[in-house]
Formats: sequence, structure tokens, C-alpha cells
Amino acid sequence: MQSIPVTLRQIDYVIATAETGGTAAAARALNVSQPSVSLAIAKVEAHFGRALFIRSSGQGMTPTPFGLRKLAALRSLRIQAQSALSAESVDTEPVKLGVFSTLGPRYAPALIRTFKDIAPQSRVDLVEGDLEQLTNWLQTGRIDLALIYDFGVPTSLEIVPLADVRPYGLVCADHRLAQHGAVDLGDLLDDPLILMNLPHSREYFLSLAQMNGVRPRIEYETGSIEMLRAMVANRMGVGLLATDIAQSTACDGQPVVRLDLNGPLAPHRIALAQIAQAHGGPLVARFRDHVVQWFR
Repeated sequence: MQSIPVTLRQIDYVIATAETGGTAAAARALNVSQPSVSLAIAKVEAHFGRALFIRSSGQGMTPTPFGLRKLAALRSLRIQAQSALSAESVDTEPVKLGVFSTLGPRYAPALIRTFKDIAPQSRVDLVEGDLEQLTNWLQTGRIDLALIYDFGVPTSLEIVPLADVRPYGLVCADHRLAQHGAVDLGDLLDDPLILMNLPHSREYFLSLAQMNGVRPRIEYETGSIEMLRAMVANRMGVGLLATDIAQSTACDGQPVVRLDLNGPLAPHRIALAQIAQAHGGPLVARFRDHVVQWFR
């Protein structure tokens, strides 16, 4: 039988370096010496005959495209080895879920709660980020799954569509359009706009305006849904959102009115992402199936 050329400890060092951005940080996280981490990475790279990381002075270490592919495979191998060697139930392994920051509060707590109902001993660890962060965390193995908007993600990710949601408008309670129920985008954007400025979200809402022949006057920008809703409620402008929020008041108690938008508008697609052909633990697959059923 041919021996395995890379040890699990070396795999741990490679994954930790990708997650922390450098050998020094990885060494601190693992409570080992930095030379040990550097030597392990050098041995793994020598085995593959290709670099796993780009070394940049002052910028730490960034996985190469080859490194990203291998990191996904190494993490899957690490999970399988941990499952095989564990004396405990595989259901005790946590699912690491990343969520797009505007989607998280709306969906993640309910998904985790309902999953605990069917898998009481399970644990789901939650992190929030923008699309770029979530993609990086998937590729480096920090998270198993990501709940995102599908804005054209890298081909290294496997996408499971969950739901298409239409954008809608927001106005304050005494706005001239508040009683209309549904309005044209052009009529809404006669007023100054409070714009979501998260990566990709910003471009999405501006493209909606452009496709409808509207050039909005941007009064404020924010990365927070609650900030946007509160600013709209306090008559600082109108808003555009896609994330479905049930409350009719902002966080400061001021009323806010949701308006449907007339006409064909490109929807936001909610999706679940993971590394293509990744082999997570059994609980990851079970949670993924649960998310799909929950949205159905």
C-alpha cells in the first residue's frame, strides 16, 4: 500500500494559513511555531510541484487559483478524516454557515431554529459577510455553506437556487405615494434615493433604475437595511430593497410604507452556495437539504 505523502497536521497548517492570511497568524491560532507552519506549507507545495500561496510583502499570503482548488479538496479530506476517526456521532460536527449580511436576520435564525427541531444535537456556527468575503471563506474552508444573493458567483462555487424575490420601494407614512400600493419606479425615484451600498447590491439597484430610464438622485448611501429603513421613515429620502421585512416600523418606531413596483423588474435570486464537488460532513448535507425544503 502506498503511503500518504501529506499529513493531517500539514493540512491543518495549510488551511489555517489560508484562513488567517499568513503563517504568523496561523501559528498563533494553532499554538505552534511559525517555522513549523512555513515548513509544512513548503512540503505540501513541493508535493504538488506548484505554489499554494502568493507571498506579498506586507500583504500576507493569498491562495493562488491552484491553491483555492486544493484548499477545497484538503478541507473535504480533513472533514472526512475527522469523521472517520471520531468516536462521537457525526451529528456533533458543527455546520459552518455564512450569510450575506442583508439576508442573515431575515432567514438565518429561522433556518437554524427549525433545523434544531429535527436535529436537536446539531450545532450551526454563523458568520456574516458580503459576497466577496463569503466567496473567500468558502474557497478557504472557513465556512461550509453560504446563503447569498446570486450575483454571478465564481464557477468554483456550486449554486442551489432557493427563491426569486422582487425589489420593492419604501416611503415614509405621509409620503405622496404612501397610499398607492404599487408605483412605477420612475415615480418613486422622483424623490432623492437612499441607496444600499453593499458590493453588488449597489450595482443591482442602479441597474434597475437605468433599465427603466431613470437617473436617481442619491441622497445617502448605507450598508445597513435598518439604517435605510429608519432614514426613509424619517423623511430623508425613498428606498429600494429586495430583502423581505415584515415590520411596518423602523427600529426607532417610525412608520415606513412598502410599495410594490410595477412592470418587469429583474429579481434578486436567493441561493445556497458551496464549493463545487466539496464533500462536507453528513450534517452539512442534511442542513443543505433542510434549507432547500424550508424555502420550498
